[in-house]
Amino acid sequence: MTYCVAINTEQGLVFCSDSRTNAGFDNISIYSKMHTFVWPGERTFALLSAGNLATTQSVVKRLWSDIENAAKINLRNAPNMQTASDYIAGVSSEVQKQQTNRDNSSTNFEATFIFGGQIGTDKPETLLIYPQGNYIHESDEHPFMQIGEVKYGKPILDRVIKRSTPLTHAARCALVSMNSTTRSNLTVGPPIDLLIYKKDSLDFGQRMTLTENDPFAKELSEAWSLGLVQALDNLPRFPWE
Repeated sequence: MTYCVAINTEQGLVFCSDSRTNAGFDNISIYSKMHTFVWPGERTFALLSAGNLATTQSVVKRLWSDIENAAKINLRNAPNMQTASDYIAGVSSEVQKQQTNRDNSSTNFEATFIFGGQIGTDKPETLLIYPQGNYIHESDEHPFMQIGEVKYGKPILDRVIKRSTPLTHAARCALVSMNSTTRSNLTVGPPIDLLIYKKDSLDFGQRMTLTENDPFAKELSEAWSLGLVQALDNLPRFPWE
């Protein structure tokens, strides 16, 4: 299973993803689900993926191939985020069709993506691209996107994330959202990739990869757990207490 989240604030973008692609008692594999495409000073993109690994790997490989071969439309020359999203959606649909035509076992080759970034002086954007090729923007009321195992990490995002949320606060919130998911679902797990992109920087931004034993990740998890216990202790008492 997978969990990925992207947050779009007034100060910039946050992307967070796990790396577990297969889980079992004796079979755990990892593969980064965060892919970056950056041309400093011009444009910067991040792509988060969920779904069939063969499909997502093929899509990312095709995106790089089209850049190298200067395809008519690619991430290097797309004039805006909508054109880039249409392009990614088309590549994904094509790859899914190819995979399905070669398969005789009714395997599900669907893949879902969160695509975000900034081109030139345009506003940073995040879009969720569905397996069918259509896509949506995040809303002003809930300026975040999730794919994969979304239910465990959503409550904190609903309560905290606003457009005005400071970028570093949003990044910590993304990690708490991920922590809540990894604690509740063993098919989602580290290493955890975190990318913080400052609006108009048009560069890589701050990227962290947090392993299971990372000191910062442990400190954040313990502080969040302690905070929840303290919040519960401070809730209003029943009338008969």
